Amino acid sequence: MSFKLVSNFAPTGDQPQAIAELVQTLSQEESDKVVLWGVTGSGKTFTMANVIENLDTPTLILCHNKTLAAQLYAEFKAFFPENAVEYFVSYYDYYQPEAYLPSTNTYIEKDLSINDEIEKHRLSASSTLLSGRRDVIVVSSVSCMYGIGNPADFHDNTVTIRIGHRIERNKLLLKLSDGLYVRSDLDTKRGTFKVQGDAVYIYVAYDDVCYKVQFLDDEVESIDKIDPNTKKVLESVEEVSIHPASIFVTTRQRISDAISKIQDDLDIQLNKLEANNESFHAKRLKHRVESDIEMIKEVGYCSGIENYSLYFDGRSPGSRPFCLMDYFPSDYLLFIDESHVTIPQTRAMYGGDYSRKRNLVDYGFRLPSAMDNRPLKFEELENMMGKTVFVSATPADYELNKSEGFVVEQFIRPTGLLDPEIEVVKTDNQIDRVIEEIHKCLEDGSRTMITTLTKRMAEELQKYLSRVSIKCRYIHSDIDNMERVELINQYKDGLFDVLVGVNLLREGLDIPEVALVIIMDADKEGFLRSARSMTQTAGRAARNIKGRVIMFADKMTKSMLQTIADTNERRERQMNYNIEHGITPSQISKSNNLSLFGAPIDAKPPVRVKDYDLTYNIDIASVADNQEDYNLTQKEVEANIDELRKKMESAAKELDFQSAIVYRNRIFEMERILKGK
Repeated sequence: MSFKLVSNFAPTGDQPQAIAELVQTLSQEESDKVVLWGVTGSGKTFTMANVIENLDTPTLILCHNKTLAAQLYAEFKAFFPENAVEYFVSYYDYYQPEAYLPSTNTYIEKDLSINDEIEKHRLSASSTLLSGRRDVIVVSSVSCMYGIGNPADFHDNTVTIRIGHRIERNKLLLKLSDGLYVRSDLDTKRGTFKVQGDAVYIYVAYDDVCYKVQFLDDEVESIDKIDPNTKKVLESVEEVSIHPASIFVTTRQRISDAISKIQDDLDIQLNKLEANNESFHAKRLKHRVESDIEMIKEVGYCSGIENYSLYFDGRSPGSRPFCLMDYFPSDYLLFIDESHVTIPQTRAMYGGDYSRKRNLVDYGFRLPSAMDNRPLKFEELENMMGKTVFVSATPADYELNKSEGFVVEQFIRPTGLLDPEIEVVKTDNQIDRVIEEIHKCLEDGSRTMITTLTKRMAEELQKYLSRVSIKCRYIHSDIDNMERVELINQYKDGLFDVLVGVNLLREGLDIPEVALVIIMDADKEGFLRSARSMTQTAGRAARNIKGRVIMFADKMTKSMLQTIADTNERRERQMNYNIEHGITPSQISKSNNLSLFGAPIDAKPPVRVKDYDLTYNIDIASVADNQEDYNLTQKEVEANIDELRKKMESAAKELDFQSAIVYRNRIFEMERILKGK
């Protein structure tokens, strides 16, 4: 099946040219790397979707964090409702890796919490890629660079069942067990199966459905797809492939071979430790590994089994682990979103993992094979890149050099909005000027962002502004991720007017009400005041028709000059385009936003773009605080908590994290009432 893009908008502005250039460049053999250089709000995501439809090849979209990945996943699901759009991020809600600190003789045991819904998405992505489908888009965080199971073993453990197929029922059950499905006649959760008479019920691990396989003697008589909650038959199918219940699956022969190799390597490592007069470390390692071997023999796995992935994958020492890219065909398309952030992140992953594992091996906690359970080295990632598009508003030198001059610019916004004006102001009496500018924004009903150099300065500035009756909050890395999302939502809803932060460019804060961005200490050269950082920060005001940027500085730096020059050049191009096409820039509002996707399909461009609604669909009545809650009985409060928890889990399942947070806060309030009772 081919990709089919569904949208009420057609490409406009720079989008048609960008789409044509990207498709042409990636279709030629002379270059398979290209940069999409698009300003904030220019509709880069819509351009990516059009390129995917034109090239019609399996696609991986790589992001630098889960939040951005969830955002893009939702957008591409809407763009391609008839195709397979998958979500692949780390399935840990919380993860404390195993570590040893020699300086304090402190061993930190691995601790984690796995999110079942995200695990389902990961399995769905792997299963879809190996099913043979070509219309697949996977939106992933850098988790795709970490080791997962051998795709050949994953494929070998896939069970295909068809009507008329002759197979002993017990053989089918054994194959399901090899695929890490668990028999449970009572608990019917994903990744389990049960037997009732001549029927086998399989609750697949990668979807919210159950397959009922009805036998007549040793022949498959029927296969029904069932809703596991209502037990209603959704459809009858001729054939179904049951993919493994875990990405880390292997064969019985590999398990047998692995145990033998683990024992051999244990003997070698024990001899090394003894030769270095490290008998205590040798004793600790011997006890740990032999316990793991016994557990693997008994149940097929052990705690920390990923440290033995080298043996189960059948790899040689030092070789790279299998990763998600191995599940893609060789001609896949790769988009690296926000490449100026994502690329440095991928570079740093291997080094951090290596230093932690080195201590575990040297001090007798793990075999050297643990070093081969790792993320890809950056060079290995480069070797796996095929057709690649680096997407960024501020591409770095690496992307520009790698693309060898193939750069596609997208500087015109479909909304007609211009890049913000930049003003440089001396630092004398700067706080008084900041307060004055904030009050100007308050008169217009708009908001202000302020970026500082340090966390301490952000906190102190927030305290001072609050003392002069300005509703202000700060945001930085010390604030919990969920609280950060909630804080941003409150800012969007107007509960406060000024947001102070250290590195706002990494927050992805695209809020149309922000008319002013203030950059403190703009002349302090460094990462936070580089041209790229300041361009990204200035872009936070690019969605407001009155967008302005004020840089407080006592001298002009090279980075400031470059930021101002580049911004002015883009403003001139944008103004000329608007004049040429008769476009009047229009303000984007929170509840009635202008589309960044393009012009309406039924219109003849150039035209003014159509409005569309982006409000969240939250049942306000069910989450609003109400004095009557305090008059409820204990049972009624408990029932309300259960209902809110279901809604919260449902919202999280749909990746609607804003709604989930609202329901979570309501649960906290109801729990306080319950404690009072």
